[in-house]
Amino acid sequence: MRKRDPVLALLIEAIHEGLCSHSDLYAELETGSRRGTALPRALLKLLGEDVRSVPEATAAAIWRKAGLPPAKQNVPLFDLGGERVAVPDLWCDEVGFAWEIDSFEHHYRRSDYRHTLDRNARYTSLGIVFLQTLPSRLKTEPEKVVMELRAAYAAAKKCPRPQVMLQRPA
Repeated sequence: MRKRDPVLALLIEAIHEGLCSHSDLYAELETGSRRGTALPRALLKLLGEDVRSVPEATAAAIWRKAGLPPAKQNVPLFDLGGERVAVPDLWCDEVGFAWEIDSFEHHYRRSDYRHTLDRNARYTSLGIVFLQTLPSRLKTEPEKVVMELRAAYAAAKKCPRPQVMLQRPA
């Protein structure tokens, strides 16, 4: 395998199916032959422990390219009453900004679409600035996505930080 996305998908699936950890894969690459490992090595450096898909990994790289403060991936957000709000694909806690990579593939059924709209309503009701991006745009329009991210971050920075937490209150 020599193409980025299939190798990345394989690494992500191995981790998320519980076959191994990110650390296990990295250790294996360090102890084995170096032949043919340049691509998986580079991709493992990009992967965080919480990346769940190739588009999320691509999104994290675009986030870094945008030069924005660090963001966490797939962290649950809770309101002050302890209710779960959402698990954004990327979350910038500094300003309370959520980025969602929403694909037709995972949101086409009525129940999935409703779930997405309900999530967006919760974001809005709590004053969370959020941006939705199609996965295809991460590859076809990365520069436009960077501009949108910067603009949405700037909008979030102007607002009071939403009253959400990364851990359920005790």
